[in-house]
Amino acid sequence: MRPAVKRYAAAAEYYAAEACYITELSNSKADPQASIARARVAPGVTTRWHRLKGTTERYVILEGRGRVEVGELAAHDVSPGDVVLIPAISSPSARRAFEPRITRTWKNRRALRGC
Repeated sequence: MRPAVKRYAAAAEYYAAEACYITELSNSKADPQASIARARVAPGVTTRWHRLKGTTERYVILEGRGRVEVGELAAHDVSPGDVVLIPAISSPSARRAFEPRITRTWKNRRALRGC
């Protein structure tokens, strides 16, 4: 990895299968230890369960409020400043072991993640 400043590109946002909008902020072979993305969840939307094999996810809630579920962990209400840690799964047989989803967002609010 080399020192760099990456500019935010709002036009790069796309709709993901998990039912949220994603903007990749830093995701390259030049920096394989980290992938940073902005995820925006529309009010009232429940995102789909998903899992990333071999990738630890960290959600940082920057704006809005919602509820998050991670695998067998009880649902938690989250708000700005909260961090959700999701361990990487090591095999496909670890079904829903640590799969996250946002189960509720409140009107006119957005949740953001870094992963």
